[in-house]
Amino acid sequence: MNLARNLERSAAWFPENLAVMEEANGLTYAELDRQAGLAAAGLKALGLAPGDRVALCAPNSGEWLAFYFGVLKLGAVAITLSSQLTPDELRLLLGHCRPRALYASANRLPELAGFTAQAGIERVICPGGELDFAGLLALARGEELRAVERDRDDVAAVLYTGGTTGLPKGVMLSHQNINAAIHNVVYQEQSNPRDRALCFLPFNHVFGQMHIMNATILSGGGVVLLPAFDLDKVLEAIAERGVTKLFGVPTIYVRLLQVPNLRQRLGAVRYSFSAAASMAREVVRQWKEATGLDIHESYGMTETASMVTYNHAHRHLVGSVGVPVGCTEVSIRGPEGRPLPTGESGEVWIRGANVMLGYLDNPQATAEALVDGWLRSGDIGYLDPDDYLYIVDRLKDMIITGGENVYPREVEEVLHLWPGLAECAVIGLPDPEYGERVTAYVVPRPGVELDPAALKAFLKQRLSAFKVPKDYVVVDKLPTSHAGKILKRELRRMVLRQA
Repeated sequence: MNLARNLERSAAWFPENLAVMEEANGLTYAELDRQAGLAAAGLKALGLAPGDRVALCAPNSGEWLAFYFGVLKLGAVAITLSSQLTPDELRLLLGHCRPRALYASANRLPELAGFTAQAGIERVICPGGELDFAGLLALARGEELRAVERDRDDVAAVLYTGGTTGLPKGVMLSHQNINAAIHNVVYQEQSNPRDRALCFLPFNHVFGQMHIMNATILSGGGVVLLPAFDLDKVLEAIAERGVTKLFGVPTIYVRLLQVPNLRQRLGAVRYSFSAAASMAREVVRQWKEATGLDIHESYGMTETASMVTYNHAHRHLVGSVGVPVGCTEVSIRGPEGRPLPTGESGEVWIRGANVMLGYLDNPQATAEALVDGWLRSGDIGYLDPDDYLYIVDRLKDMIITGGENVYPREVEEVLHLWPGLAECAVIGLPDPEYGERVTAYVVPRPGVELDPAALKAFLKQRLSAFKVPKDYVVVDKLPTSHAGKILKRELRRMVLRQA
């Protein structure tokens, strides 16, 4: 088994289909597969072999894709790093994963000076360096390398977690893990070779790399690349590239809802999907009203190579993240690890072919996360009688105030009912009387002035008194990850630093 065979098959079946489209150019499947084959041969000429680690730290591009699949064709391990890492963060992760080669953008060269040998990096493929991508392809002398056979449990890629709950951990995903996950995506989304999927999310993230890019390559569709979310460029790409599938995070949909004549502006879009964080029910309702489309959601994480559950083409239930997909199992467990009855909230445990091998060079974290073949997610949820999963909150985000448990997501759902609210985050801050004080940080829509007193009165009518935030802080924006996920722990750190 080799994940790169998905590219080779799509190139054989749909050679003239555009595999990737950028603002200025694009690559057909035949062209992308050829470049990947030459990249693999070039890496082999440099002395790299199956099982070697090769890191990528550059923005999304067609070249990034060709290099990534070249690494996979060789049988090496693709370690995908965010192009937004600070120099210290980059050195930390490279020092941890110790790749033999690194593909990077030109701005990284000064940061890597004097560090590559220390991290065990033998070659840097980089514009302006000793060897760029074109030079790597030239080493192949025109002879493409086809995907080498690997065991299904061999590591294909390592993705680092976002580090919102501590230091980043390198999630080892096998060829089977990724293939199982992306086959679920393609089946559930009814993907086809005529689809064009818009991607402005980074390829180092599981959503961009697995759910969007790898699943689209498997189905023979086209990936429409934008360097980042820009509302005008998104609408332009939808119109000019014939985008049929829209992928985003909750904050993106909130912004799109402010676009006049939204249904007309979406053009050929047939499908919309949100990931990275739970979507407020009110946003889903408004989107359906404005566009006629459901916002489909799934539940997944880096450790499951994306999709675990899906909410759903056949029966879409607002507020749920859907039912388990494929051969994936979901169990709700209590603190002692025992299964809980239907409808009762507990930690979400996951088992299936998509569950990671473990964390790179971190046996302690692996042992804590994987128990008897089950992955402990750290999320709190419950299953209804029809096996629809509802995520209550992150276990570590739960607020204990005056001895009562408050799940921030429940409060945020009600906050989103307030007209004029764009985004919000509810966190617990230290309080000498209550232990933790429920505090809401709110971002108003443009031109709207929020009245904290009126907002508090609104919540008191809909929530138990202990759940109602005591403080309301109006801000221009909330801290987010590169994938657009609101970082509550970073918000909490920022607030406490200022205290």
